[in-house]
Amino acid sequence: MAGQPWQETRDQPEQNKTNNADRRSWPALLPVLWLGGLAIAAFALWGFVELAEQVFQEATATLDQGILLWLRQHHQPWLTPVAIAVTGIGEPGVLLGICLLLSGYLLSQRRWSEAAWLALGASGAVGLNAWLKLVFSRSRPALWERVVSVDYYSFPSGHAMVSLVVYGLVAYWLVRRWPQYRWAFGLGYGLVVVAIGLSRLYLGVHWPTDVLAGYAAGLVWLMAVLIGFNGLAYWRGDRPGLTQPVPSEPTR
Repeated sequence: MAGQPWQETRDQPEQNKTNNADRRSWPALLPVLWLGGLAIAAFALWGFVELAEQVFQEATATLDQGILLWLRQHHQPWLTPVAIAVTGIGEPGVLLGICLLLSGYLLSQRRWSEAAWLALGASGAVGLNAWLKLVFSRSRPALWERVVSVDYYSFPSGHAMVSLVVYGLVAYWLVRRWPQYRWAFGLGYGLVVVAIGLSRLYLGVHWPTDVLAGYAAGLVWLMAVLIGFNGLAYWRGDRPGLTQPVPSEPTR
């Protein structure tokens, strides 16, 4: 025990060197991350515009209807409650609860800007989706009797779009806090978002192009929020990310 303070003091310069090297490397890495995010956002925006044009021209009607009817033919009694449960994790109330929990934690840690960006990301996704639905005013499919209640317009899918943004922000926070599990978080995020979209098709409450457009629009907004947050963090001299990684235990 007597040697422990000396050991921690000896390790401190090495830790400082690591932190300083990380901060020096970040300015060189930032343009790469920005360009990558902008490229993803541009590609997603292009995909959304293409889908919107095809939907306006009703060029996807046959394909949309054929996919839903094929899914209807493969309905199974045990799959319907599973689809209802999966679509439930994309409901506004569930997503709001997740945002409130994470925001509450960030505020308790006095991370005001992180909580503000989370609120901006979630509320912006909801508002943008509602506006896009009003612009396109596409009717929902009515190919069979629904087992879940839905209202408002269909294009783009709100479940797909808002889930991609909210769970994307949560996954980003988790990766920043526990980077050693980044692949697990990324895989889980992808599976959840895809499962929610598929559940909307299985239940017959969205056309396939609604879901794809929701993913595209959500990806554009998610990239915009992450680029904005990291850019502001860099400008303020903070390390980027919704929070700092968990510090490692001191060497004993």
